[in-house]
Amino acid sequence: MSRIGKLPVTIPAGVEINAKPGKVTVKGKKGTLIQDMNPEITVQIDGAELLVVRPTDQKRHRALHGLYRALIANMVKGVSEGYKTEQELVGVGYRANMKGQLLELSLGYSHNIILELPVEIKATTTAEKGSNPKIIMECADKQLLGMVAAKIRSLRKPEPYKGKGIKFSGEILRRKAGKSASKK
Repeated sequence: MSRIGKLPVTIPAGVEINAKPGKVTVKGKKGTLIQDMNPEITVQIDGAELLVVRPTDQKRHRALHGLYRALIANMVKGVSEGYKTEQELVGVGYRANMKGQLLELSLGYSHNIILELPVEIKATTTAEKGSNPKIIMECADKQLLGMVAAKIRSLRKPEPYKGKGIKFSGEILRRKAGKSASKK
């Protein structure tokens, strides 16, 4: 039995779950999320708990069992609490500005990079003196937030010598020693 799949998902107050064969809709104060599912995997709602049930012990059913339970748990947490990610721009002259849903990044290239963020994501930028500029994003959808954060990070990954680039706050980078003088 899948250790993750057999765990029940607790449904907090204010969250509505509508489970139909092949689709689960989760509604809460932060928004509405919809997840398509394999119709063989069923969802049972029992009071304030939700169980994901698989029909057999086939390898593909075991894999889908834990996957859909984790996705539904992320949806429930997203619509009730939401997700937040924070990224730092480490480097001289690196800047970030928000203009509506457009994120303008100055990352040391010959031109500024302009990204249009999805409507579901609320983003803010901060630039305090003495600290690195930060991009703070909030969203109910964990998958979408992770994909956008990964896209932003891929524009200038942190390099291992000085650590310049876009990194997540609290991320520990593996640093390399630079060149050392040769002995003669």
